[in-house]
Amino acid sequence: MFGTSGIRGPIGETVTAALALSVGRAVGSTDIDRAVIGRDPRHSGEILSDAVSAGLRECGVDVIDIGLAATPTIARSVAWRGADAGISVTASHNPPADNGLKLWQPTGQAFDESRRAEITGRVEAENYDLATWDGIGNERSWDGATERHAEALVDAGTEVSDCSVVVDIGTGAGGVTATALHRLGCAVETINAQPDGSFPARPSEPTEETLTSLRAQVATTDADLGVAHDGDADLLMAVDETGRFVSGDRLLALFAREAVSRGDEVAAPVNTSLAVDDTLEPLGASVTRTRVGDVHVAERATSETVVFGGEPSGAWIWPDETLCPDGPLAACKLAELVDEAGPLSSLLEAVERYPIRRESIETDAKGTRMSQVRDHVVAAYDDITTIDGVRIGFDDGWVLIRASGTQPLIRLTAEARDPDRADDLLDTARSVVSRAEA
Repeated sequence: MFGTSGIRGPIGETVTAALALSVGRAVGSTDIDRAVIGRDPRHSGEILSDAVSAGLRECGVDVIDIGLAATPTIARSVAWRGADAGISVTASHNPPADNGLKLWQPTGQAFDESRRAEITGRVEAENYDLATWDGIGNERSWDGATERHAEALVDAGTEVSDCSVVVDIGTGAGGVTATALHRLGCAVETINAQPDGSFPARPSEPTEETLTSLRAQVATTDADLGVAHDGDADLLMAVDETGRFVSGDRLLALFAREAVSRGDEVAAPVNTSLAVDDTLEPLGASVTRTRVGDVHVAERATSETVVFGGEPSGAWIWPDETLCPDGPLAACKLAELVDEAGPLSSLLEAVERYPIRRESIETDAKGTRMSQVRDHVVAAYDDITTIDGVRIGFDDGWVLIRASGTQPLIRLTAEARDPDRADDLLDTARSVVSRAEA
C-alpha cells in the first residue's frame, strides 16, 4: 500500500475517499489522541481530507485541520500542536490526476516501516477501534500553520544582505518559501505563485525540462538564484545565476559539504552520485547509503553521526531542524550560502560532475523480475549491495537495478567517471536484466 513516499496513485482507482476513510480509521485505532491534517491544492484534496478526518474522529481522535499547506508545514505542525500524528493529503510531484497520503510523527519523521505495516494490516483486515457515540473526536481549524513555519525558517537562518531569488512555486503549496526569504532579507520574485492543483503552468515535478520559465527568468535578470518546488513543497531544486539547472546530485554534494565536520556522515540513497563521496572524503566525512525514498533517508538521519540527509530527487533533511524533507528550509539554506560565499556557479566548481545514465524498463511483474535479477547478480558479481534492488560496484563506477516504488517499472542507473564507461555500465545493467529473464 505504501510506496517509497507514502500512498500515491490515480484518483478513483488506487486512491479513493473510501481508502482515505480507512487510513484515517487505521491511524485513529493506534495509540493517538490528536492528529493534524493538511493538503496540497489538488482538486481531490478536500474530499480526501474530509474522509481522513471522518475516519480519525470515528476512532475518537481530535483533528486539527490546517487546510492548504506545504507538507513540511504539516509535518512540523504535529509537534507545534501537541499532536501524535500528521497526515498530508498530497501526491507530491505526481500528475494532477493522482493524489495520496503521507503520515508523520511528532519528530517530523514519516511513519517508519513498523507503523506503516500496522496501518496496512488494519486497512486490509478492516480492524478498527471505532468509538462509541459519546467518544467521537472533534475537528477544529488552525490557520496559523504557514505563518509558524515562516517564523521557524527565519529563526533557524541568518540575515541575508544581498541575494536576489526567483521562486517558482509551481502553483503548489510552497508560498511559505517566498515569505521566509523576504523576511531573511532577500529580494524575492515569484512565478507560478497562485495555487492550482491542475498544475497549468508546468508539471509538478521540478526538473531541468519542466523549469524552462524559471531558467529563462533567472538568466535574463540580475537574480542570484532560482529555486523551485513540487506541489507540496517537500522537494527543492535550483538554478544558478546563469539560468543553468543544478542536478540533484551536485546540490546534494553542496549541501552535504556545508553540513559536515570530520567524522560526520551524510545519509543518501543507493542511487546517489560518486560525486558526493568524492566531495566528502577530503573533509573526513562519509556517505551512509539507504534505500531510495526520503522515508529511509530520514530513518538513517536519526543516527547521532548523521548531520544531513538528501536525495537527488530534491528531498533535503537537516535532522537538527526536522526529519521531514523541507523544501522551504532548503531554499533558505541555499540563499544564505550564496549570499555568504558567492555565486552558485562558483560554489559548484568544486563539485565533480560525473556522467549518470538512467533508463526504465516497463513490466507488470517487477517483483518477480527483480528476484531473478538478484539471484543472477549474487552468482555473477562480488561487490553487491541489496538494501534496495541490486547495486553492483566496480572500480570506476556502479550500476543500480531496482523496482520503482510507485510505477510498473524497473529502473536502471549507471555512473562512472568517464562517459564511455557510463554507457558501458548501462549496457551491463541491461544485460543483467535480460539474462535474469532467460
